[in-house]
Amino acid sequence: MKKQWAFLPIGAAALFLAACGSSDNADNTDSGSSTEGETDLLAEIQEEGTLVIGTEGTYPPFTFHDDSGELTGFDVEIAREVAERLGVEAEFLETQWDAMFAGLDAERFDMVANQVGINEERQESYDFSDPYITSTAVLVVAEGNEEIQSFDDLEGKLSAQSLTSNYAETATSYGAELEGVEGFNQAIELLVSGRVDATVNDNLTVLDFQNQRPDAGIKVVDESGDAAQSALLFRKGNDTFVEAANEALAEMIEDGTYEEISNKWFGENVLE
Repeated sequence: MKKQWAFLPIGAAALFLAACGSSDNADNTDSGSSTEGETDLLAEIQEEGTLVIGTEGTYPPFTFHDDSGELTGFDVEIAREVAERLGVEAEFLETQWDAMFAGLDAERFDMVANQVGINEERQESYDFSDPYITSTAVLVVAEGNEEIQSFDDLEGKLSAQSLTSNYAETATSYGAELEGVEGFNQAIELLVSGRVDATVNDNLTVLDFQNQRPDAGIKVVDESGDAAQSALLFRKGNDTFVEAANEALAEMIEDGTYEEISNKWFGENVLE
């Protein structure tokens, strides 16, 4: 090639080189940029040695602070185990649920571990790992409330919900009006004080709350027949990173680590 270029007129050689350069750049832009970005994020995480994880920290038993003030919970342990299998340390940044997605968009963290339900709307904007928990929605009211017996009775009632959650969508699908809250605990506070009529939430969260506070004055009156799955949440365009997380989850399930964590928090395997 060098010998051929030597016989080209200077102008023609310049045009030829420019064309070659443009072609190479176009190929990189069209077919290689996303792959390069994917590789870069995982490589950056492993090079820095830290996986930054967004979580709520106020949603027991998934992500909360124990009596000593330490962040713990099912999702926290799952995320820590994923980080360890990627060869890095887990660093958690806590934020309110409704700010979780904006924080991920702004690259404040690399992924979210916070019982994020998989739905079509979120899948349009984000990538999910393979599901690592299955649960159902339950309808909770205050003890003594005989007016609401099922989801159908939510028509025109006020339900306390995190506004961007799957459970808010469930409540509105039955005609409920929404009172926005920052998390489960605030929803229960509004419920027992009589400021709202109901709340829709995760059956495992409610069960854990009732076990911890059997005299809280709430009751479950209905349960959805549809199981919902939750997963780790990622920004779009990081397939290599998502695949690595999926491999870590699969290894945890295969070697029994997942079941051990699940039994610790729920007394059963909550993936099935």
